[in-house]
Amino acid sequence: MGVGELLRDLAPQVLGGLVRRYGDFARAEDAVADAVVDAVAAWTRDGVPEHPAGWLRTVATRRYVDAVRSDAARRRREDAVHDATPRDELVAAAPDAEPARDDLLELLFLCCHPALGPSAQVALTLRAVGGLTTAEIAAAFLVPESTMGQRIVRAKQRLRQAGARLAVPPDGRRLGAVLHVLYLIFNEGYTASGGTALRRVDLTEQAIRLTRRLHGLVPDKGEVAGLLALMLLTEARGPARTGPDGELVPLAEQDRSRWDGAAIAEGTALITASLAGSELGPYQVQAAIAAVHAEAPSADGTDWPQVLALYELLERLAPGPAVTLNRAVAVGMVHGPLAGLALLDGLGGRLAGHHRLHAVRAHLHERAGEPDAAVREWREAARLAGSLPERRFLIGRAARLE
Repeated sequence: MGVGELLRDLAPQVLGGLVRRYGDFARAEDAVADAVVDAVAAWTRDGVPEHPAGWLRTVATRRYVDAVRSDAARRRREDAVHDATPRDELVAAAPDAEPARDDLLELLFLCCHPALGPSAQVALTLRAVGGLTTAEIAAAFLVPESTMGQRIVRAKQRLRQAGARLAVPPDGRRLGAVLHVLYLIFNEGYTASGGTALRRVDLTEQAIRLTRRLHGLVPDKGEVAGLLALMLLTEARGPARTGPDGELVPLAEQDRSRWDGAAIAEGTALITASLAGSELGPYQVQAAIAAVHAEAPSADGTDWPQVLALYELLERLAPGPAVTLNRAVAVGMVHGPLAGLALLDGLGGRLAGHHRLHAVRAHLHERAGEPDAAVREWREAARLAGSLPERRFLIGRAARLE
């Protein structure tokens, strides 16, 4: 594991510990960011220390204490309030002075505090828990990096003003926001919004781990089980989604022997039990669709009528353009590509500028025997795609028809 990958894994854990200890999310996040910069320089030069988590925790704690003392000294110089001066005993903990503790789930609930709006919750969680940089989050939101940086700063300020603390709410509040954020983290890992790699396994693994922990805390919540099942069944296809050179391999062409059978079995068992014992929700329906694909021996052997029926149910539970886009694919498989294209006619305004709309149109035009229209749509999809592997795949589809 490289230094960058190790720090991406350790930083959220250290941040959770600092917030639990001192209660100030904004200052703790700044301290961890400074410690990560120190670690990159020191570990690249001298090698990774024997106890990297303890090293990072110690340096981050010192950075936090220095910031508190600096603020207190400035307030004294300005004749401001003196009661926030740090206690003399506030010193950095030794690497092994406190037992390891995983505060990531509590940190996740903190980032989904009701004082924040939905977009701020997602952005802050992707930064603090998902480990994404501000630039990566900005790309996901399609906004400038400076705008996203300001949004994150304001979110941290609101948490401080609200007196937010590190804890899992006992009454289940914020659960919907937490599930949505976990879903977005997983999706960013499964299909990266930009860059040279199709997948970011570090994010999908973290999303699955956090959702598994959440399921252990609330095993009776059907949508939590549904989301975990959806992640497992989707990630099971991950190894077959890329070829030898990192190129994208679509579902219909994947070598299904490379799918993770254990993850499929676990996900299928989860969704089966969930559907039998709780009120139905959107994540459960999506997991059921993923299970149908996982059980099919091939793309042609997929029970497409069942997939279509599930998408129709999903559209009633959680209507939206993305659901309609996926339903159009199923309609095209069941009722023919022209029927699928007709369903897409009303989506242009709501998905304007999204490459997947053009990719689905291209797929349906190709199945309808309309290569010229398909080439135009493949090329437009490639122009709009942010991920290099996706762009190469889309260009290749156009070139194959030409």
